Amino acid sequence: MDDNKQSHLQKLIKWGDNTKATLNNTSDETTEVTRWREQIENWQVDIESKLNRNTEISNEDIALLQEEGERIAFDMKNKGKKKHESSSALPYGKRKLPPLPYKYNALEPYISEEIMRLHHDEHHKSYVDGLNEAEKALYTKGMDDTIIKHWLREQAFHGSGHHLHTIFWNNMTPDSSRKPSGEIQRRIEDDFGSFDKFKELFSDVAASVEGVGWAVLLWTPRSGRLAVQSLEKHQLFQLADSIPLLVLDMWEHAYYLQYKTDKETYIKNWWNVVNWEDVNDRYVEAKKVKWHLY
Repeated sequence: MDDNKQSHLQKLIKWGDNTKATLNNTSDETTEVTRWREQIENWQVDIESKLNRNTEISNEDIALLQEEGERIAFDMKNKGKKKHESSSALPYGKRKLPPLPYKYNALEPYISEEIMRLHHDEHHKSYVDGLNEAEKALYTKGMDDTIIKHWLREQAFHGSGHHLHTIFWNNMTPDSSRKPSGEIQRRIEDDFGSFDKFKELFSDVAASVEGVGWAVLLWTPRSGRLAVQSLEKHQLFQLADSIPLLVLDMWEHAYYLQYKTDKETYIKNWWNVVNWEDVNDRYVEAKKVKWHLY
């Protein structure tokens, strides 16, 4: 490894050691302090694993490690903000690709390992990178106001892609119950008549997506009911002021390598990996949003 890169990574580890020492000496042992200490330790483990590699570390990897350290430092620095301000707010342009909550091959045979690797590591990452670029242009740099519409479009496109994919990964599990339970089960039965009727409607909506987009189960606080909607190109056909609970990616990159043009079979098989516990948790949280019904 290049000596300059190695020296820089060692300095990051030293910063982590010094920061942990400061945290250990504080008399204010809160949940936040414990969380920061764990985050620094995990970050240092990641750095050390790259130092121990026999291969050259890329500039991009170093930049990501640097940004993670800056995020932790930003979080700690803003601890003293007023309660109405979020001390853990993510700085603009500092989005991270979230890890999958299971192994790449965990959803086989319904979704192949090859698709999951391509879908997560390349497609989702491209949305994260694009959103970071748009946020930096809009919020942290002096910007040419003649191209503001370009960056707003970039924010909408990449931001929607990032947010929906983050929901999508957690909406799936290798240990699916295959059917909903709890509060979301009762709500589905109340609003759609039965789970089978909802499943048929949702599947038809997914199949109706023209080209690229998503099928989404939404909670609409202003009506106090569920709804199903297609979101084409992420940012089009959206039902504003609603909260996504369950999403199905209908872009071709989500299924083409395995199912080719047979998206109906992809939709049918996807029901075998739906994480209904996650959907129920999202519904319970969404219900806390209170609006006048109109």
